[in-house]
Amino acid sequence: LIHVETLDNLVVSYIQTRGTVPLFWEQPGLNVGSHKVKMSREPSISSSAFTQHTRFLRQKYGRQVIINLLGTGVTGKSQGEAALSHLFQLAHHSCPWSSQSPHIVFDFHQECRGGNIDNLAKKLQPQIQDEINQFGFFWQKNGVVQRLIMIILAYNCLDCLDRTNRVQTFLGLERLGAAIAVMGSDAEGGVAKHRFQSKFEEMWKDNGNKISLIYAGTGALQGSKLIDGARSVGRTIQNNLLDNNKQEAIYTLLHGNLLNNYLAALSRSLLPQHLLYAPIAVLKATCDRSPEFSEIIPLKVSVGTYNVNGGKHFRSLAYKHLSLDDWLLDSKKNDIANSLVHTSDDPEDDRPPDIFAIGFEEIVDLNASNIVANTQWSENANSWGHELQKVISRDEEFVMVTWAQLVGVALFVFVNARHAQSVRHVNVRTVKTGMQGNTGNKGGVGIRLVVRNTSIAFLCSHFAAGQKEVNERNQDYNSIARKMIFNMGMPLWAHDYVFWCGDFNYRISQPRDEVISLVQRQEWGLLLEHDQLMVSQKENKCFKGFLEGNIQFAPTYKYDLFSDDYDTSEKARVPAWTDRVLFWRRRYEWDKAANWSSGSIVHYGSAPLKQSDHRPVLAIINVEGRVVRQDKMEEVYRSVVSSLGPSDCTVVVQCTSGSCGQELSDEVLEAVQEAMDDVGSLVTVRFVGTKILLTFDSSLHALQAVKHSPLKIAGYELSIELKTERWREQLEEEVALCTDSTTPLTNENITDPSQQHDPHLNGAIQQRKVFLKADSV
Repeated sequence: LIHVETLDNLVVSYIQTRGTVPLFWEQPGLNVGSHKVKMSREPSISSSAFTQHTRFLRQKYGRQVIINLLGTGVTGKSQGEAALSHLFQLAHHSCPWSSQSPHIVFDFHQECRGGNIDNLAKKLQPQIQDEINQFGFFWQKNGVVQRLIMIILAYNCLDCLDRTNRVQTFLGLERLGAAIAVMGSDAEGGVAKHRFQSKFEEMWKDNGNKISLIYAGTGALQGSKLIDGARSVGRTIQNNLLDNNKQEAIYTLLHGNLLNNYLAALSRSLLPQHLLYAPIAVLKATCDRSPEFSEIIPLKVSVGTYNVNGGKHFRSLAYKHLSLDDWLLDSKKNDIANSLVHTSDDPEDDRPPDIFAIGFEEIVDLNASNIVANTQWSENANSWGHELQKVISRDEEFVMVTWAQLVGVALFVFVNARHAQSVRHVNVRTVKTGMQGNTGNKGGVGIRLVVRNTSIAFLCSHFAAGQKEVNERNQDYNSIARKMIFNMGMPLWAHDYVFWCGDFNYRISQPRDEVISLVQRQEWGLLLEHDQLMVSQKENKCFKGFLEGNIQFAPTYKYDLFSDDYDTSEKARVPAWTDRVLFWRRRYEWDKAANWSSGSIVHYGSAPLKQSDHRPVLAIINVEGRVVRQDKMEEVYRSVVSSLGPSDCTVVVQCTSGSCGQELSDEVLEAVQEAMDDVGSLVTVRFVGTKILLTFDSSLHALQAVKHSPLKIAGYELSIELKTERWREQLEEEVALCTDSTTPLTNENITDPSQQHDPHLNGAIQQRKVFLKADSV
């Protein structure tokens, strides 16, 4: 912004925006010398957020030209950037406004190698010259607008620091020259123009340093090998070792600090972003009344677990008639076909699942190299993920939310395509339990997400092995349950539902021959009396409060490969139900109905896949989801605000008749305090001149105290008023500060023509579904 009072009160300005790639991605592990990029959500899940982001920019700034500065090399350091850039281009192409927003790909490091900034003029500028000519700038003379900005240049990069600084400075100087031209001959003179440009470059350099300090902990890179080398080392240390507190500060700014993690989890599931900054008492009271503004919707969740013994085979060559379909899609149907009686006629039982969570153990060999490397991505897991999506999409389309791996444990979460745009707050965590928590050969992987307005955590674990190591397995469970803390300190038990699957390795405490005899007679009840998991659960040593389906299938471990025979090796392991699926539901204060339940188990069984020494297990569970009606939620929120009173919980007591000019005696003060003690507990009593400020432990007590006004004591008449009488308006003003307050630079009305009604929301709007295919990356 340039404001020159001496030149006809001239005001000239232009706008450039900058930001990282608006998809869900992260840089895991140590990042030294190269940029590791992992997509934390699949493109189908990211598309809704991408569309909302581009709609916001379009509404605020009008038409834009996107300048993509990411690397494009498919090998070497920029390989991760190239994949991200490709997905960025796909997402932009699928956006409703892509045809009006050119997407220019300019690999800065490749095109300006060796600090050759002159290539910006030779290679980048010709690609966007037409847009630059339309770009324009704001020009006002003597209070009269002469020109408006027509197009905004938007820059996207990985960290949006050094590359962005240089390109924005270059194009900013180009616009500065055009702006100086409209100022007339006085400004175009050599000295004035040089001073403008010199000051401009200095400001951009300072701006780049300040942004870099906030984001990376050092100043911006400037082309000097000595300075840039020192700053690069500083960034590496800062970003990899000292970044936790900075991230927590960012979370606090974005989401508020509710202190109570359980209330935070519920509030973030139910309430819009800006209301999270309301007082804790308001949030708690609003959430407690959530049944008034939310509706129950059915959710069917299928959870499977399979120890694949390091296997890469999706099906057995010797048993070609058996496939993953028999485990994931047809397990219930096959059980019914093999059963003489079918007792369920509920049509809801035959509805396709809404969510699939599929866990694997030993998805890679548990050898020393994989354990030491702490493998978090493998070709095995990646291949299984693609195959799973193909299989479960046989009848209805499913999209992958995300997947995670800890050495041999991997967990994949998919949602039915109709829920793809309603998935939020996805987060991944891993916990090691091998060698006292130091290695990942044993441990757990967790994925949490919010579907509609229901928070769910999925876990897959591999516990300690061995026939007698029951205590070690119980310790593994407790360690994972305690340490599985997601972003912003979100504990496991703060979710509405927890689904936990895996190879828990609990055995049957009976001799092998007796166990095999009971298995052959299908005496499941007698065997389960000695099942270590059930015994430990009854003793509250593990899985307290969890439910499991009725086990009516043979033990899933340990088989000879490609056989139905239990272990015939020298070790002759005792058959056991090592592979299990359990679930837990959080019960809130308002869930007092007699018919409340954790959920109903539609199916629990195993499948006869023979390419591993384990048999896979699948549980299908019907649960209650929640969807918020925004109009009703706002009504409840306003009602709560009106009923709770001011957050400072303070009233002012002062004399209105009697000897008001004199200080009140100690007897009068004691009488006032005794009268207020009957209203509620006093936290502090303060004296300001002739006024008494009483602070209660609750805002409701402050409202009740006002009802006792006037208070007549020893010939005095004392009024009682709220210290903050405009508390409703004040709260609205504070919350409004947390909403988007940016003044739009355009009057364009942006609508997405593909929006449609979702029957599950009773008329609420469902965002446009965009499915991106990125198999070529």
